[in-house]
Amino acid sequence: MRSRHHDIADDLRQQITAGHILPSERLPSEAALANRYGVSTVTLRRALAVLQGEGLVEKIHGKGNFVRRPHRKIMYVGGWGTLDPWTATDPDSRLTIRSTELQAQAHLATLLKVPAGSPIVEFTCLSREGESPHGLARVYLPYDLVPPGALDDASTSREAATRFAFLGPPRTTARETVSARLPTPDEASALRIGIASVVLSITRIATDSAGRVVEATLLAFPGDRVDAVFTTHHVIDEGQSKG
Repeated sequence: MRSRHHDIADDLRQQITAGHILPSERLPSEAALANRYGVSTVTLRRALAVLQGEGLVEKIHGKGNFVRRPHRKIMYVGGWGTLDPWTATDPDSRLTIRSTELQAQAHLATLLKVPAGSPIVEFTCLSREGESPHGLARVYLPYDLVPPGALDDASTSREAATRFAFLGPPRTTARETVSARLPTPDEASALRIGIASVVLSITRIATDSAGRVVEATLLAFPGDRVDAVFTTHHVIDEGQSKG
């Protein structure tokens, strides 16, 4: 016999997919839903757990259950894969940027290929859509390459400068490593996910024509909230085309 909580999950799913309940919209309280369907809150929570497992509903502690937005697309285009962390963001998305002056140590010195103790700047960028964080980027630049205005207190100046770091003049080489892994404690806290969740991790190293590393970026996205879309282009060898 089919369980009652599956029937409730089916009804709520139909309302979500039909657009009667919109992305980022808060569902009625669990008590109100339980009363609507004439079931106990235990049964109602089982129904919500089904939708949470499908990625349709997200429960935010202290705030309630919300309809999740469709997966955000991370777009890779071109032969070497330019990455734009802001691609396809919702108009209502918010970006919080914090800058910190550091001395390169350990793995950061290795990523940037600078002597330990060299001055660098870290930009921590957290993007949100509605109530849900959907991306964390940590951008590291040698201090002498920090764009003008990037360290200003004005958030608009800082955002513009940080976007320039990603989207400015094309680099000669950009190498990106993509992997799935468990989040660090800091990433789990910032993205509001469990420590056993999977994140899509991207490490991007950009160099100029002289071979100097001009940017090292570490990105982490909740694995159940994004899709990575890769577009490649066939390059014709001019020598072969003339032969």
